[in-house]
Amino acid sequence: MTTSHQPQDRYKAVWLIFFMLGLGTLLPWNFFMTATAYFTNRLDMSQNASLVPAEPSEDVQASAGPSAPLPERSYLSAIFNNVMTLCAMLPLLLFTCLNSFLHQRIPQAVRILGSLVAILLVFLITAILVKVPMDALPFFVVTMMKIMLINSFGAILQGSLFGLAGLLPASYTAPIMSGQGLAGFFASVAMICAIASGSELSESAFGYFITACGVIILTIACYLGLPRLEFYRYYQQLKLEGPREQETKLDLISKGDKSKAGQEEAGVSAPNSQPADGSHSVCAILKNILVPALSVCFVFTITIGMFPAVAAEVKSSIAGTSAWRDYFIPVSCFLTFNIFDWLGRSLTAFTMWPGKDSRWLPILVLARLAFVPLLLLCNVHPRHNLAVVFEHDAWFIFFMAAFAFSNGYLASLCMCFGPKKVKPAEAETAGAIMAFFLSLGLALGAVFSFLFRAIV
Repeated sequence: MTTSHQPQDRYKAVWLIFFMLGLGTLLPWNFFMTATAYFTNRLDMSQNASLVPAEPSEDVQASAGPSAPLPERSYLSAIFNNVMTLCAMLPLLLFTCLNSFLHQRIPQAVRILGSLVAILLVFLITAILVKVPMDALPFFVVTMMKIMLINSFGAILQGSLFGLAGLLPASYTAPIMSGQGLAGFFASVAMICAIASGSELSESAFGYFITACGVIILTIACYLGLPRLEFYRYYQQLKLEGPREQETKLDLISKGDKSKAGQEEAGVSAPNSQPADGSHSVCAILKNILVPALSVCFVFTITIGMFPAVAAEVKSSIAGTSAWRDYFIPVSCFLTFNIFDWLGRSLTAFTMWPGKDSRWLPILVLARLAFVPLLLLCNVHPRHNLAVVFEHDAWFIFFMAAFAFSNGYLASLCMCFGPKKVKPAEAETAGAIMAFFLSLGLALGAVFSFLFRAIV
């Protein structure tokens, strides 16, 4: 296979499949996150009702809107958001790290398909447990175990997917990021529709989890169809056949130059070239991608530190009917964040400013630190230390829009640039390392969320 006959991505089929894979990567976590009202209400009802069967408690749940304040909030529901974030991000970090080092030893299909099937099984179990009555503590523990499992397999899936995209042109990382952004939008719309329908929280949650199962099945079908596309096979074979093509060219060199050619094949003819023994130095690759890697880590540290642990605790300051109070967090927090995050991620399909070597990229990433005090000074309740400066709802919505857009755009830029700062043969490893730093940012953000919430 030669580079002179590069096939085209007909009908953007590969692009759309990568978009779907990105959607399937984050949709499970987003559905868990938007179903927080179901989990916290069930914890409260189980705590207050003790041995009372679950059916009456669900009737009580139905009388309170998904975002309506509870009269008595149990300790487990009060810490649910923070513990959920921590239980999600730490396994994500650990398994992304393992994937960075083991991706060459475990076949790609096993990692991607195995992870998707495991996540599907966890969601099926979650949907079944909606109908099973449980006491508060066992329910809390089982929920956290499921969150850890979903994010463990999600880490392997995400790292493998970014590594896979690293083999293709840079523009094929953008659909993954865009699909991940749409996952949050999809989950937010589902939550708002559930509120509008007036259905019980348990029924809404059951619908969330069954819908997620359907999307995961569709994602599996998309991945299975990927090897059938010529465009994808071309870049896969380009990686596999590259060394053999180079060896064929070297055989044509005169015998007098054979020793020099052998050195070039081994990758030692140039002072700065890396060994070509099949295992590329992780440290050398990391040195080349350090700026985008640290940048994406910082982006998600700030994002997860504030969202949803702090942002979801903002209360509406507009006096009026209870309808807006019911929709305030679903619309102004989750929907606003996911729409603008998706717009930011999608913008990289049209422009990639600043460039991969520009100093503006890390400067803009560091500038996002300003969102921490801006959001902490919004109408977050309960609060004990800081005064409310930006009380009106419009301030919070504006800050969330800018916060989300900058997250999506800058994170997508970093993930696109990382694999393109190394040689094509090292792109998959670079993509896996970038996914590790992304997960490191998520885990650090989960830890800092406790600090940010305590500051308020």
